[in-house]
Amino acid sequence: MHALITGGAGFIGSHLAERLIHLGHKVTILDDLSTGAIRNIEHLQRESRFHWTLDSVLNRPVLAELIDHCDIVFHLAAAVGVKLIVQHPVHTIETNVKGTEVVLEFAARKKKKVVLASTSEVYGKANKVPFSEDDDLMLGPTTKDRWSYACSKALDEFLALAYWREHKLPVVIVRLFNTVGPRQTGRYGMVLPTFVRQALLRHPLTVYGDGSQSRCFTHVDDTVGALVQLALHPDAVGQVFNIGTTESVTIEELAHLVKRMTNSPSEIRHISYAEAYEEGFEDMQQRMPDLRKVYSLFGYRPSKNLRTTVQDVIDYCRRTAYV
Repeated sequence: MHALITGGAGFIGSHLAERLIHLGHKVTILDDLSTGAIRNIEHLQRESRFHWTLDSVLNRPVLAELIDHCDIVFHLAAAVGVKLIVQHPVHTIETNVKGTEVVLEFAARKKKKVVLASTSEVYGKANKVPFSEDDDLMLGPTTKDRWSYACSKALDEFLALAYWREHKLPVVIVRLFNTVGPRQTGRYGMVLPTFVRQALLRHPLTVYGDGSQSRCFTHVDDTVGALVQLALHPDAVGQVFNIGTTESVTIEELAHLVKRMTNSPSEIRHISYAEAYEEGFEDMQQRMPDLRKVYSLFGYRPSKNLRTTVQDVIDYCRRTAYV
């Protein structure tokens, strides 16, 4: 199989490329390095089955040629991170919507399967936990930039499913729940690498709000394993799947866990959402996936618990001096 990964120099994309090559597949990545990094793929460049193109997914001629030569597209290119989304809402919407539109357009011409990476953010402010794939979505007002990302990814899903129904383009949609692990940067607001960096530098660990909001953090190895399985499973086509873990932790608890595991003397400091992002910023109190659908398809179970995941991030930061 020859896979094209858009956003392949990013955190998840680079791990996916690594996994596919390990399994014997050929991989081409397309990335403009707006949020990805060369260091994520340097170790792959000596592989004969790995190729990469430095360009934007919005470059139509380049994208069309790359899709022509692949068997499947993993579409991961997107604006990511709450800080980036709040600070650059136009970039967020254009990258997510236009990028997905052109990927689906060119894939449909040659009937190339597309695995679309979506997000748990599409559930918005829904308070039914755990979230299942057929639950209603409840987004905040258009006056809050924070919801532009969720809305753009929901539109991506609608468009992908429309291509499946109308043009029989094989698509698989995967809603990812807080994927974390080595190579993830805290530059755009990702909480775990931010906490680890702060702890290792002995800076205060900054918790937004009161810290009672809870999340389920999924190791990137479990995420990419599920992406590969769903890509190869014929019964996944035309469907939406949650991928994550049900091991929940509050952000306050996560900060204390990072402190203990790094033996850091750092204090834990609470700051308001208005100070961190924007006035009137809204956050979800809970976010937990219902995994019954993906389990019933191929027996998916996350293999790494929270402590293992946190330790992997700490080890990576210490090993690469990425602080």
